[in-house]
Amino acid sequence: MEKFNLKNRRYIGSKTKLIEWIFGNLKLNNIKSVCDIFAGSGVVAGQFATIPNIKNIIINDILFSNEIIYHAFFRGQDADFKMLEELKEYYTQALKLEENYFSQHFGDKFFSYKDCVKIGSIREHIESLNLDKLNKDILLTSLIYSMDKIANTVGHYEAYRKKEILQDRFIFELISPIKHDKNIMIERKNANELAKTLKIDLVFIDPPYNSRQYSRFYHLYENLVQWKKPKLYGTALKPLCENMSEYCRSNAKKELSDLIEKLDCKRIALTYNNTYNSKSSSSQNKIGFKDLVEILSQKGKLSVKEKAHSFFNSGKTDFKEHKEFLFIVEVKP
Repeated sequence: MEKFNLKNRRYIGSKTKLIEWIFGNLKLNNIKSVCDIFAGSGVVAGQFATIPNIKNIIINDILFSNEIIYHAFFRGQDADFKMLEELKEYYTQALKLEENYFSQHFGDKFFSYKDCVKIGSIREHIESLNLDKLNKDILLTSLIYSMDKIANTVGHYEAYRKKEILQDRFIFELISPIKHDKNIMIERKNANELAKTLKIDLVFIDPPYNSRQYSRFYHLYENLVQWKKPKLYGTALKPLCENMSEYCRSNAKKELSDLIEKLDCKRIALTYNNTYNSKSSSSQNKIGFKDLVEILSQKGKLSVKEKAHSFFNSGKTDFKEHKEFLFIVEVKP
């Protein structure tokens, strides 16, 4: 089994399939510093790391699990790979498996019971080791990617598929960190607060637009990396709410307007898809196309690119002529 790369994770709204189109429309020749301010899956930041003239990259997201994943992939070149390989073999061949918090709550739901015993036992062992942050984060990220590969879901943990029997399929595999020569800064901040501190060439913006909170989509990973073992609620076994984004609420337009106004940069690139008229209230965009044009036009010269693109929906919505849009603003001096 090959090691996981950054793009090997299912993630709602991931731009993996749109990378070529996005970067084909961004003029990056004079860009030396960038901020991916809602980094999500991290694939856009990963692509920025391949551009020779870009030297400084800020990667930001409010999820604990995403911060750990960025740290593992973008700082992982300095890890102790010999030790990590030895631990991988131990987890595969010799680790003592015992019932645990993870198997008690998630067994035969998102994963088979036996797979949950393995996952929870590995997580307990990682916690028991006296590891530095980098090597621990690589193990946690490897665990997340190994779980994602076999999870009984459609790419998130809002719900699991109701099946009579789940197969035991979990295999622990390590990630392959990204090789690069960039100066990387990783943040876990509210985007609007971070915006106040930036002075940068390009800001890439891919915010959530509807009421579906990413901290709820990926509650299982947030639980796994923090390992506080909270009480869980509901069918999807979620902890109490945390890291709830204002961009998923009715004041999203105000939040985005505030963000754009605060930015001190030369160029802004913002992605958007036309799900505003979705039949599912959860999928309806909180910010409309015209709102974006109004907000961004005030910042500078605006151009808009579009592309037909299929994407995830909850199953209630029939999107016709779905499109992805890329707004590019040359900021007024």
